[in-house]
Amino acid sequence: MGQLDQLYQQIILDHARERHGRGLTEPTPGHRNGESHQMNPVCGDEITLRACVNEGMITALTWEGDGCAISQASASILADLAPGLSRDDLLVRVDAFRELMRSRGKGEPDEELLGDAAALSGVSKFPARVKCAMLAWVALEEALLAAN
Repeated sequence: MGQLDQLYQQIILDHARERHGRGLTEPTPGHRNGESHQMNPVCGDEITLRACVNEGMITALTWEGDGCAISQASASILADLAPGLSRDDLLVRVDAFRELMRSRGKGEPDEELLGDAAALSGVSKFPARVKCAMLAWVALEEALLAAN
């Protein structure tokens, strides 16, 4: 295993253990709040994600869920990535992540754009696990629509 693979694996394990953003916070009064519940019936991964948006900026992203290390790490990484970004900037990252997951291991992650989410690039080699990595990101898209 190369150094980059080891680093990526460590990032995923760290986020799976220390789940950032876990625990739904109450909707922020005066802000637009959107929520989405998503489930992967194939493996049982489940998430409820809440996004708080104020003047087009993500102010908070929290979630509650259960599932495999990949789905939990992906949600944790997303909770770190989202706050402080504009809705549009975040959706660009969602699209980039989706393309990476569809690459079947041939895509190169843009670490500057995706941050720690680049560590999930290896998941794209395993089509059955892509839904695990995408679950929080799909929930985010739906939550942002609900917050409009």
